Amino acid sequence: MSITRRAAVLGSPVAHSLSPALHSAAYAALDLEGWSYDRFDVDEAALPGFVDGLDRSWAGLSLTMPLKRAIIPLLDGISDTAASVEAVNTVVLTEDGRRLGDNTDIPGMVAALRERGVEKVESAAVLGAGATASSALAALAEICTGPVTAYVRSAARADEMRGWGARLGVDVRIADWAEADEALRAPLVIATTPTGTTDALAGAVPSAPGTLFDVLYDPWPTALASRWAATGAGVVGGLDLLVHQAVLQVEQMTGLDAPLAVMRAAGEAALAAQSH
Repeated sequence: MSITRRAAVLGSPVAHSLSPALHSAAYAALDLEGWSYDRFDVDEAALPGFVDGLDRSWAGLSLTMPLKRAIIPLLDGISDTAASVEAVNTVVLTEDGRRLGDNTDIPGMVAALRERGVEKVESAAVLGAGATASSALAALAEICTGPVTAYVRSAARADEMRGWGARLGVDVRIADWAEADEALRAPLVIATTPTGTTDALAGAVPSAPGTLFDVLYDPWPTALASRWAATGAGVVGGLDLLVHQAVLQVEQMTGLDAPLAVMRAAGEAALAAQSH
């Protein structure tokens, strides 16, 4: 079989990315013969050369860390969504040779929450202040009608979150990480911190909490997500986000409706295989 269309995920490190499993499963379900999806370990220094070497067989790219900002100067245009957080995770290569950037993490977050019945909330809490936290604020700009409290460790991070809030039109309040127990009382809690960071909060989960969106997916469940689920309350995980943002990528790159259930099953299988 000859390969007629190519796509790939770029990042460093990228070996554990689940994107190839998700996209390849979609291609198979959509009968896209001749489509391939690979992974390439590319750092910021190597990115311009890689992009310049792409020929007309390429349909698109998925970008992970540390390339979501580095890719922007190499593109012919980016969407308003990507511009709002200065981060591109999706590049579509058009038939006329243009490179167009978008961010599917933000609508992916909104879609993952909507799937669990969360359409609107009156307030929310964000744990952490890294790159994912800015995407969380952008998603909350669409679904949160009131204030968002960000729990952070440093004054510099606090300033960053205030800046993102002003830019995105979100009423961001700042609280110290030492008070993170209080975050768990919010109707929606989005945890954007690295593995292990929220483990100490598990014992403070209220008896009847709102919804938790924990962006981690390996290892899963986190201690916080496990305790939250034990109360019977809603939990959205990192795999939900990964699948929903990949669905949007597949649709942009192929022009076809992506098979959500097939992609989720492929992601779950790939994650289980990695864990053993």
